[in-house]
Amino acid sequence: MIEQRPAVQRPTAVVFDLGNVLVDWDPLPAIAAAVGEESAAAFLAAEDLDFFAWNHQLDSGMSFAEAEDQVARDFPHWHPHVRAYREHFEESLLGEVDGTASVLVDLDEKGVSLFALTNWPAELFPYARERFEFLQRFDDVVVSGEEGIAKPDPAVFGILRQRVRRPLEECVFVDDRQDNVDAAAAAGMDAILFTGSDQLRVDLEGRALL
Repeated sequence: MIEQRPAVQRPTAVVFDLGNVLVDWDPLPAIAAAVGEESAAAFLAAEDLDFFAWNHQLDSGMSFAEAEDQVARDFPHWHPHVRAYREHFEESLLGEVDGTASVLVDLDEKGVSLFALTNWPAELFPYARERFEFLQRFDDVVVSGEEGIAKPDPAVFGILRQRVRRPLEECVFVDDRQDNVDAAAAAGMDAILFTGSDQLRVDLEGRALL
């Protein structure tokens, strides 16, 4: 099921994930910019180094210097690849996810409070702020790398509660990962699994937000 708990009568805020909800993210082009597409694809499919687990350490506050040193020590054959990801990170940001920014704009124009909770390395988030104007519509953006803790860790929702300045039960949460949706629901939020902007609009209309 997409919805994890019954919707509250009238939520007061919507909390968005960013990657692959509002921002189309793919690490392949960034890595391929330095090592070629075939080698980049092999790296992302490698069994000895799980890129997404490695990247989650960055999302959780590890510095690139430490994370790259870790790879250079334990998996030296992949060190050029992780360095390429950092050096060409902008190329991993493919653009806006089709239609979601317009949902965000419509919510803003309706006066709905808007927040973001994103798993994103602190050192790389300035690229997003510079490129995506829709980020200015958020009342606040909680960046996991800046906080040192990432979804789906329950503790990040405690940080979110402080930043949204209201009970989490009053918030709708939107994320493209089921584990993050489940964690948000466990924290008391009305959580929606993002499958596309059209369905998201329907879900929000059902909550009297659009």
